[in-house]
Amino acid sequence: MTLEKPVKLFIILNALFLTFLLMAELTGSKLFQAFGFTMTMGVIPFPVTFIITDILNEYYGRKGVRFTTLLGMIMVLLAYLVILIGLMIPASPESPVNDLAFETVFANSGLIIIGSVVAYLIGQLVDIQVFHYLRIKTGNKHIWLRATGSTIVSQLIDSFVVIFIALGKYLPVEQLLKISSTNFIYKLGIAILITPLLYLLHNRINRYLGDYSVSMVHNAMEKGEFYGEVITPG
Repeated sequence: MTLEKPVKLFIILNALFLTFLLMAELTGSKLFQAFGFTMTMGVIPFPVTFIITDILNEYYGRKGVRFTTLLGMIMVLLAYLVILIGLMIPASPESPVNDLAFETVFANSGLIIIGSVVAYLIGQLVDIQVFHYLRIKTGNKHIWLRATGSTIVSQLIDSFVVIFIALGKYLPVEQLLKISSTNFIYKLGIAILITPLLYLLHNRINRYLGDYSVSMVHNAMEKGEFYGEVITPG
């Protein structure tokens, strides 16, 4: 069976999205200092999901992004289930990772995952709607505006919700606010910095898709539909 280019692209984008999303969840319990600020390790892989979400919204519409959002939530919950099972199974004496080490890392990742699922769903749904609203208002112009605008709103919510749920029982409110604010500013900075990359990817994808790109972008803007509902290029 030969897959058409839009289907191949959708599979690749979803694979990348799920990989970076899961890595953000699993590494998010580790805090580090950079330029005098405290941040979670999750802020390193997570910004990649901004780019992928914007590309999916651009070509596959709200239905395409909602599908990926739901799939991401299911995969995150599945990962959490595997972690819970791992926490219940005792380590053997020969194991290089004992129960305490495993619990220290992954039990905290579990809290990150719970917080992230809540923040992720709220943030993604807001992102989708803001992106589509700005797209309609600008007549499909100014990619930077809808990409950055939707990211600012969604990540403002995400940054605070996930930190308060994941680290709320370990840190005082003042520090939670500080970490949340720092994470948001970092994500905002990254969203602005990756704008040229978004334009580059947009151009490359248009060339890859060829005639498909016109009908996909049109349907995504006018109907918010997934490629599966697009008929034929040309």
